[in-house]
Amino acid sequence: MEKIITYEDFTKVDLRIGTIIEVNDFPEAHRPAYQLKIDFGELGIKKSSAQITTLYTKQDLLNRQIVAVVNFPKKQIGKFMSQCLVVGAVKEKDVYLLKPESNVKNGATVL
Repeated sequence: MEKIITYEDFTKVDLRIGTIIEVNDFPEAHRPAYQLKIDFGELGIKKSSAQITTLYTKQDLLNRQIVAVVNFPKKQIGKFMSQCLVVGAVKEKDVYLLKPESNVKNGATVL
């Protein structure tokens, strides 16, 4: 087990549901990745990059709902500014995106 955190620590992480509305190749990335634009409803549209090209095609990702951390500081990746962190489960070297069981409102909080 990793470090034990408090409930207060957990509440600092703002996990939200968003829908991927645009997917582009990211040839400048060190490892194969996509550039994503994600609609978080009232929070607006945020960009992220994700190294998920081995499991997902651009068509698989378009209009897919995902879970992301939306309160990280922005991160410059080459010429691309990532504004959120898409989360997933890691199996070996692959990342499997987390998603709600059924469609929910963009921007919904994940508890």
